Amino acid sequence: MLTLSNNARQILNERYLLKDDKGQIIETPQKLFKRVAKFVASCEEYQKDFFELEFYKMLSDLYFLPNSPTLMNAGCEKGQLSACFVLPVEDSLEDIFNTLKYAALIHQSGGGTGFNFSKLRPKDDLVSSSSGTSSGPVAFIKVYDAATEYVKQGGKRRGANMGILNVSHPDIEEFITSKSSKDAIENFNISVGITNDFMEAVEQDLNWNLINPRTKKVTKVLKAQEIWQLIVNEAWQTGDPGLIFIDTINTQNSTPEIGSIESTNPCGEVPLLNYESCNLGSINLSKMIEEKEKKIIIDWKKLTKTIHLGIRFLDNIITLNHYLLPQIKKITTANRKIGLGVMGWAELLILLEIPYASDEAVALAEQVMQFIKKESFKASEKLAVERGVFPNWKNSIYSPKYKYRNATCNSIAPTGTISVIANTSYSIEPLFALAYNRVGILGNKTQTEINTLFIEKIKQLNLWTPEVKNTVLKTGSIQNIELIPDHIKSLFKTSLDISWQFHLLHQRAFQKYTDNAVSKTINLSEEKTAEDVSNIFMTAWKYKLKGITIYRYGSKTNQVLQKCRLNNSSAC
Repeated sequence: MLTLSNNARQILNERYLLKDDKGQIIETPQKLFKRVAKFVASCEEYQKDFFELEFYKMLSDLYFLPNSPTLMNAGCEKGQLSACFVLPVEDSLEDIFNTLKYAALIHQSGGGTGFNFSKLRPKDDLVSSSSGTSSGPVAFIKVYDAATEYVKQGGKRRGANMGILNVSHPDIEEFITSKSSKDAIENFNISVGITNDFMEAVEQDLNWNLINPRTKKVTKVLKAQEIWQLIVNEAWQTGDPGLIFIDTINTQNSTPEIGSIESTNPCGEVPLLNYESCNLGSINLSKMIEEKEKKIIIDWKKLTKTIHLGIRFLDNIITLNHYLLPQIKKITTANRKIGLGVMGWAELLILLEIPYASDEAVALAEQVMQFIKKESFKASEKLAVERGVFPNWKNSIYSPKYKYRNATCNSIAPTGTISVIANTSYSIEPLFALAYNRVGILGNKTQTEINTLFIEKIKQLNLWTPEVKNTVLKTGSIQNIELIPDHIKSLFKTSLDISWQFHLLHQRAFQKYTDNAVSKTINLSEEKTAEDVSNIFMTAWKYKLKGITIYRYGSKTNQVLQKCRLNNSSAC
């Protein structure tokens, strides 16, 4: 029987369940999962009924959920099922606005977009066709930002964007500060495209050349440290920009002969070629368990089955998808990139009684993700035998030795909404707080979350006293409550209780066995300094992460997750 939390039902009702012309809901959550399973199994040549049932069980048991566009649109006429796209931005007015048109269509269909604006000539540069001067990339980002504001995804939510500018662009300073200016960009995550040369220049306190992409000439010379400190200070102040380590990404590009990677999806977990799209899904690790001798352990057999079904499910989506542009269809079907990831990592650790901030947890992260990667590629290899390798296989790093159906198999997405549906913790993040409010994901509505595992555990120990309850509701943490045993405090450390070092160690552990990338936010308490941010960014590069994002609590007024007094829910 399908069991959903109140918050899950609210989100499903608002965003996912089909409605009639009058806006009345016409399907149940069970029917939604049946709709999706039936459609995704419809391309099966053999055992169609078998896979339809298996997909339905996997979805309705909340073992696995695909990205939101698939849940919203599968089985609907011209349903666009992909989560994310990368579109090129070339240096002409026609190309800039053609790309904007394509982005609007993608947002309307439920997808998110990533762009690298580094090919655009800098502000005040010559425009020979008009004898005028260029507006520069930041000005055009603001045009894209404004358009996004007015194009809702399928009428249900605003589109998401990633905007990247390479660190050698002459307008890099304006870009770095674009989220804190008076007319700040609102509908973009922004990231600086970072090269190894730049990082080495920062370490050695060298000069750094800013180069006009049109003329290829040096326009300005700055200290690399000067740019670095600007990045660090802005990230400390606003949470943006993040860093995308372009060189690290391209060392692991599975199809280097097809082209280099310039951008990622909005959350950074899927580096993509121009016009490429990706389909994502996540395994709920908190469900991959069994009880043995009165102890909770990982059910590796269940995990294996879910991985293989998940890979097949995502590959089917590429076959069945409605492609908005012929360019998207061409490159997506040629590479067949998918991204199977995880959610519920923090809750799995709690069930196993392993503290997130421990070497044991980091070691297990490596073990779990290594297993998922191995089985993902086994599943892709089996599909290649059944259906053939991806068309660009001969131009990939796998040829001639390894025959796979998919150019990539794994991504660690943030799983913001699907984690709520599955009633588990986000992605590989620690618990944000034991009690908090989720603001702004459903218009002006606020959702309250109280961690059920914590409530169960604390009641078993007869520690759910008025003091504990009030403190948790007020602060979201138990770390300063004397009567709570140390091992329980350790087990239920929340995001802001955990050092950034352990946040990064978990990201590194999962990235080591993820062929795409890992979206993770390094959450920092309010008192953390710009120096902390600098150390995090530098460590992330040395760990060979593909991207890094920090967020210092309270640095944005419109923060989605907020600690709250739940007995006074308006006071956050």
